[in-house]
Amino acid sequence: MREARERLFRSIFASHFCYNPARQAMDFDHLITFVEIAKQGSFSRAGQKLYRSQPAVSAQIRQLEQEYGQKLFDRVGKSVRLTVAGETLLEYAGRLLTLRNESLRAVADQASTPRGTLAIGANEATCLYVLPDIFAEYTRRFPSVQISIYRNFSHKVLEKVEDGTVDVGIVTMPVKSPSLKVHSIFRDRLMLMVAPTNPLAAFKSVQTADIADQPLIFPKTGFMRQVLDKQFRPFRSRLRIIMELPSVGMIKQFVAAGLGVSIISETFARDEVKAGQAKLIPISDIDIWRELGLVYRRDRTLPRSAAAFVSLVRQGVGTVAGDIEPKAAAKR
Repeated sequence: MREARERLFRSIFASHFCYNPARQAMDFDHLITFVEIAKQGSFSRAGQKLYRSQPAVSAQIRQLEQEYGQKLFDRVGKSVRLTVAGETLLEYAGRLLTLRNESLRAVADQASTPRGTLAIGANEATCLYVLPDIFAEYTRRFPSVQISIYRNFSHKVLEKVEDGTVDVGIVTMPVKSPSLKVHSIFRDRLMLMVAPTNPLAAFKSVQTADIADQPLIFPKTGFMRQVLDKQFRPFRSRLRIIMELPSVGMIKQFVAAGLGVSIISETFARDEVKAGQAKLIPISDIDIWRELGLVYRRDRTLPRSAAAFVSLVRQGVGTVAGDIEPKAAAKR
């Protein structure tokens, strides 16, 4: 079976890379389309993702099927699914596209300055509130590099770093994977965020029990939700969680509007505090911090674009360097 698969791979490789004047050669664009259809289960959805018309997508698949002499998709109602031949091709299409990307990056790395693409993963809040300054400095220094951002929860980012899809990830600590190199780069205190009209806004500090009596706005999922559930477990019987929201931006808007209170990283709410739309209050009976780490594979040589990013972050350029140190809790 393995020998048969390798023969197929060699035939695919030859059909894409050997010159044959008797026909129009396939290119990587056909394989990209094929992989996207397999992922979406639909020609039309794949076309939307790739900004191509459905007739153009269909034409590419017909050409692939003529190339390999096999039907690649079967129609099932309004969707499509891979045939046995299509499933086999999908494996090798992924390998070919990976090789192509590696070759592009390897050639780009021969330049004296970073070029190509920096593939980085981080969650939404980190992208919005921590990374803009360092991205600005990076693009100023290395204008030939295109930044590609994979935005998802930290555990998903770690998966992408592990499988090599993403060069570098910025994730919530701690990270326990032995295959990853980890550098702590940012530390931010968690504080109570309230509207200026909230009675707690007059306090210099609060305790967890005071917060438990307020209408609460919590993140729906993620690291912060885990922390809050653990911290407020002793007060579970009296908690009033009036909203569970998917983003920091939404939480801030509803807190500023006076609908409830939340606990948030100090950096994330600085603009609202500066504008007088909200207040941040230390929590005197707990000391909770959010720490971010820069991660990448130990066993892989980073592309020059990614190595330059790691170096820039570790030099302490931009907001990422702004490690916020603990402050003594104030008395009421």
